[in-house]
Amino acid sequence: MNEKNLKAFYKDSRSSGYVQNALNARRHQDKPIQQLLEKRKWPQAGWADDQIEHLLRELSQMDTNRFPFIAGVGEREGRVYNNLVSRRHFGFSHGIGRSGDLTEAQPKAIGSTILNDITNRMLLDVVKVSGLNAAKKCLLIPMATGMTLLYCLLQFQEPISPTGKRKVLWSRIDQKSCFKGIISAGFEPVVIDTISQDDILSTDVEKFKYWIGELKSDNIGCIISTTSCFAPRGCDDVISLAKLAREHNIPHIVNNAYGLQSSLCTSRIEQAVRQGGRVDFVVQSTDKNLLVPVGASIVVAFEEQKIDDLAKCYAGRASISQSIDIFITLLSMGEMGFRKLLDQQKECFDFLLHSMERIAEDFGERVFYTSRGNRISIAFSLSKYSDKPELAIEIGSRLFQRGITGTRVVAPGSCMTIGSHVFKNWGSHTSEPPNVAYLTVAAALGCLPEEIDILNKKLRLILEEMEKQASQ
Repeated sequence: MNEKNLKAFYKDSRSSGYVQNALNARRHQDKPIQQLLEKRKWPQAGWADDQIEHLLRELSQMDTNRFPFIAGVGEREGRVYNNLVSRRHFGFSHGIGRSGDLTEAQPKAIGSTILNDITNRMLLDVVKVSGLNAAKKCLLIPMATGMTLLYCLLQFQEPISPTGKRKVLWSRIDQKSCFKGIISAGFEPVVIDTISQDDILSTDVEKFKYWIGELKSDNIGCIISTTSCFAPRGCDDVISLAKLAREHNIPHIVNNAYGLQSSLCTSRIEQAVRQGGRVDFVVQSTDKNLLVPVGASIVVAFEEQKIDDLAKCYAGRASISQSIDIFITLLSMGEMGFRKLLDQQKECFDFLLHSMERIAEDFGERVFYTSRGNRISIAFSLSKYSDKPELAIEIGSRLFQRGITGTRVVAPGSCMTIGSHVFKNWGSHTSEPPNVAYLTVAAALGCLPEEIDILNKKLRLILEEMEKQASQ
């Protein structure tokens, strides 16, 4: 209700005092909105859903497709056929960006522009709370991690190497998306195996030095390092790789897909930048780190111009759907809510680690010593089934059938072909076959202690079943 109209309606009424109370309440509700628009900072405390929805409605009313007097005679007027679809998007339909710039204001969609701008500014607060204090600017990309890595790689496509395709030096992780992104961006991947150091798989820095010397820096388009993945893979030596990138003037992208929730990962990236290393972009997933549906990534840079240039390379406009999800989630969560989730993740990881160590002791197995380089995922040996990989895989299948999702079983000997490259012992992050079959579990952001309790009970039952089955 417009305050001026309400006052005019009740100016001669005996209810004017009550109206004044209502208006005071309305001003109290509007004050956080005013502060958000003025300061463009992430609120400390989370907002109620009603307040968030009120702001979304107010912003969407500023887009021309919501104007009651508009007569659209262009090719793109924000028309939406189905009311259910329109309500799902709170009336926003113009997307974000303009003419291939993700951050440029849209004359037809000022509300959408404001929402997108505030979302990116709040995301900068998020990454600073996570530990990337040197970050200068953030950009929400409405694509999942693999496609966003591809998009970032395109910034380094030119000039074409005289020897053919330019190379990307990639510290191996056994996930398809990053590797496919390298190929699809037109680069030739040079896969550098990890090396084992007391259970944990880490960066072979000497191999990176070798390939830089062998290929020469002009033929290398980028170095890609990774902070977080399934155990026993640990965080790459981002600091050493960033220093190599600076020394040889090679772009460096950090795949930090899961890493905003891990102070170990963000600390290493922060140190790499503080110590003068080169880090061009850090890419992280929104669903893993902010608990929203899959579909977007956050790109962080330590120079504002890098983000500005990246935003200008997007072809056309982009969906606002992911921006709405993040906008709502960050306002609902508030900084305090996010900090609470970070603390809960650390507690759940320690709980999971100790629980798995007890189970390992009871069943003659062991937990890999990887927590010094991976504070999200844990590897649990299945040594009794290393010679019978089908039985190890059966353990993973039974867990899934009983409602335990997210576990992975890695057994020696599996292979994967992506493009023309064959990965030996796929899933283990190295060509060297694992000594034993193993199971990975994780305590990621949002994990609850009761979920770990359920895992413990069901894993014990399944291991008991497998032992009985083997003895028959």
